[in-house]
Amino acid sequence: MLAFIGTLIVGLIVGLIARAIKPGNDSMGWIMTIVLGIAGSLIAGYVGRAMGWYQPGQPVGWIASVIGAIVLLVLWGIFTKRRA
Repeated sequence: MLAFIGTLIVGLIVGLIARAIKPGNDSMGWIMTIVLGIAGSLIAGYVGRAMGWYQPGQPVGWIASVIGAIVLLVLWGIFTKRRA
């Protein structure tokens, strides 16, 4: 349970970092940014550990989480532009 709460907190921070790094004007609110950061963190954490790239608690997990959140932000931007 504490690992899940930690992942949520990391996801919040990662979402904010990813939004700051990703270029372009995102027309989404803070809550959606946080949700995408959490999702990116969860996905990158799962994939990284499943592939054996790193173990929980290693600093590379932060980098993978930021990359995962940026990918989700880009995909979200593509999806919302296509709908509009």
